[in-house]
Amino acid sequence: MPDISFKLDPRIIIGPDTVNRLGSVCAEYGNRVVLVTEQVLYENKIIDRVVQVLEDSQVETIVFDEMPPQATAEIAEQVAELARGGRCGAVISLGGIKTQAIGRLASMLIEPGAYLFDLLDGQVPHWKCLPYIAVPTSGRDPFLFSDRFIAVDPRDRTVKVVHTPAGLCVAAIIDSGVSELLSDKFAATVAFDGLCVAIESYCSTKSNFLSDAILEQAIISYGYILDSFSENRTFDLVGSSSHAGFLTALGSAVSAPGIGTALAYAINGRFPVAKSWCSTVLLPHIMERLVAARPEKLARIAELLGEPVQGVPTAEAAGLAIDGVRRRMGVLSVPGRLKDFNLVLDRLVPVAETARNLDFIAYSPRPVTSDEAYDILKQAF
Repeated sequence: MPDISFKLDPRIIIGPDTVNRLGSVCAEYGNRVVLVTEQVLYENKIIDRVVQVLEDSQVETIVFDEMPPQATAEIAEQVAELARGGRCGAVISLGGIKTQAIGRLASMLIEPGAYLFDLLDGQVPHWKCLPYIAVPTSGRDPFLFSDRFIAVDPRDRTVKVVHTPAGLCVAAIIDSGVSELLSDKFAATVAFDGLCVAIESYCSTKSNFLSDAILEQAIISYGYILDSFSENRTFDLVGSSSHAGFLTALGSAVSAPGIGTALAYAINGRFPVAKSWCSTVLLPHIMERLVAARPEKLARIAELLGEPVQGVPTAEAAGLAIDGVRRRMGVLSVPGRLKDFNLVLDRLVPVAETARNLDFIAYSPRPVTSDEAYDILKQAF
């Protein structure tokens, strides 16, 4: 068993209405903050609610909501400039994965002379950064509790791993009440997306008894969510998704995701295709690749998903896990091919190369070359 060495930077506050504690958290860092968010959150008055919570604690809020659909890391420079000009004491990100990445980057670019491309090229800041507070609206960020995250490089739209200094994220508030409202089909792909991260992290060479215990619960939760969709069962989608996402982020911080997650990020960075759609299509192909390397883990996943594995040999049980995922995809009528997104196969070669070069791929249970990454894309196309 590998040694376990990990440290969670943020103070984690999770539960219904915990966003109401944001004001007291921010008050420790001054009386003015910049809030990085998305305009879609005005529809459910989520932004208004957060701003009011801050104002009730005498914290002035400068709102940055000009987040384009295909935002790249350069947006963080605008946020940092706004924070410097407003003499803000902290950066809050209220939104999805890309919004969280922009907020993190902005908090590291606050010092004059801090250079975005240095961070994208792997430099860890040695200068002063602003405290960063995460308020995610989708529970599926595999790097929420990690000392690294993914950002899109504006020079070529490749995705890069950005490393953060210790203590950058001072708090993460996970409140299902500020979650995005999604259509059933999109919500189902979000569940498949989280399941992909959980399965890859569960099968990683960095996995251990702690990550296994956490991720097994995440896999059970995602199976319940997907089955509830397919059976039209009444359940708390937002709360269940929030809890499953929390467990996945925690488990992947102790372990590491794999090539499927990397490819989904890389496609989403280069093309206007949601990361969750990409992960959904890639998941069964990733699982097929994991059977040879981690048959016992795939067999356990089948059991966690409720497949009939009692008395079944390990290799056959591992196959049942893949069958179970494909069956759920079919019942929920989610896309099953990358070509459904109007992608061109030849243009995916750079995507494979980019994904292969992300540093967490080193923990894959079997080596991954750029050619093998491209083969996965061809199989999923």
